[in-house]
Amino acid sequence: MTERKSGGASPWAAAVRQGQQNHRFDDSIVGHPPTVPSRVQRLASLPWLDSWKQQLKAENKSEHTVRSYLISAMGLASATLPGEPGLSGSAIEHMNVQIMHNRIDPNNGRIDAWMQSLSNLAPSTVNARLAGATHLLKWLGYHMPDHIVRPKKGKHLPRPLEPDELAQLRVVAKRSENPLANVVVTVLLQTGLRVSELCALDDRDVNVHTLSARVTSGKGDKDRMVMFSESGAKVIECWRRHRDGRRKCDPDAFMVNSRGNRLTSRNVQKLMDKLADDSDIPRSRLSPHTLRHNFATGLLNGGADIVSIQKLMGHTNITATRVYLDITDPTLREVYNRAQANELGEQLSREEEEADADLEEAKIADPA
Repeated sequence: MTERKSGGASPWAAAVRQGQQNHRFDDSIVGHPPTVPSRVQRLASLPWLDSWKQQLKAENKSEHTVRSYLISAMGLASATLPGEPGLSGSAIEHMNVQIMHNRIDPNNGRIDAWMQSLSNLAPSTVNARLAGATHLLKWLGYHMPDHIVRPKKGKHLPRPLEPDELAQLRVVAKRSENPLANVVVTVLLQTGLRVSELCALDDRDVNVHTLSARVTSGKGDKDRMVMFSESGAKVIECWRRHRDGRRKCDPDAFMVNSRGNRLTSRNVQKLMDKLADDSDIPRSRLSPHTLRHNFATGLLNGGADIVSIQKLMGHTNITATRVYLDITDPTLREVYNRAQANELGEQLSREEEEADADLEEAKIADPA
């Protein structure tokens, strides 16, 4: 192999000596301009936003996730470099895939400028923004730079309502003039549904005869069955009579607002705020998610195992279920004692079986 002469140094080496390793190499050095990966090459001249949305839809991303990812992507694409003019949201949305590929190149510093704009946000929000940006970068053939570090979130156990708060909430919901109050609180507490799943329920999915409801296209596009009690069925039937008596009503929706339209997450939270005020509970303490926490801890306190709770809550990973469980010391001690008692019982049973086997062998050996 011949040695390179001193006068013909590699342009790559020269660029590194000049400090260009912190920026994209010139096209003359790389040999070609930046191009999109082959799997999206056919989309290069199409609007990036519509193309990316189609990809998210193909991956069965939830509406909430898509909305979060779009905020991240638009924020990243809107970030400006020193001396660069700002662009309108419309201009960014109408860029094609190739132009967007060039714009968010991790080597041009735009990601760093964007990250600086996120410095005042909560760690959980920053991580959500990074998740969306990471997906877009990967779709366009890039990777998030190693120097971008996700902030660590504090580990705060969710705090469900105390028994007296829950009792007061039930009373207020039953007495409320809003016909939705009692059925919303009851269904959330007895099924553990997410608010998005509650709003998406169709009337045909709720069966008071089998005391169950079918959740279709839940989080992660997973279907599951949830259950409720006889008392819950009576509340549901009462709601249905009220709903069916309205002149205008969405014929498919299980729950509708005062205008007869399908209930929204915002409708539910406004209801929670009103119930919190009437129950002397701080608004920050009451949400549909709070009632989901109460559902999980109620099952645990009632003796349900964590795997069963996982299935009822619709979690793919059991780690997610554990976060929901407010395991107090008395409950933990009860679970521990129950497990120890079961293990001791199994051990005694094995010893009795072994003793019986030894006795049978002795009888066979000495028939007299």
